[in-house]
Amino acid sequence: MYCLQWLIPVLLMPKPSNPALVQTHVMFMVLYLIGFFLERKPCTICSLVFLATVFLICYSGMGNCLFWASCFENENG
Repeated sequence: MYCLQWLIPVLLMPKPSNPALVQTHVMFMVLYLIGFFLERKPCTICSLVFLATVFLICYSGMGNCLFWASCFENENG
């Protein structure tokens, strides 16, 4: 579970409130994770725990997922 310590901060990084910076944030997260999985090659258990956590966070509600920007307008505008 040593490799999980490098993946947990990815889940804790907040999304920027400025909509123009969300695309940059998403690209940073994706590139960091690709680089991490290619360079460090985490164990299967850590990978499954991380992927399950990301899935649950993204599934729990709109605007929570760290891999895409969900820009939905409210009924009021």
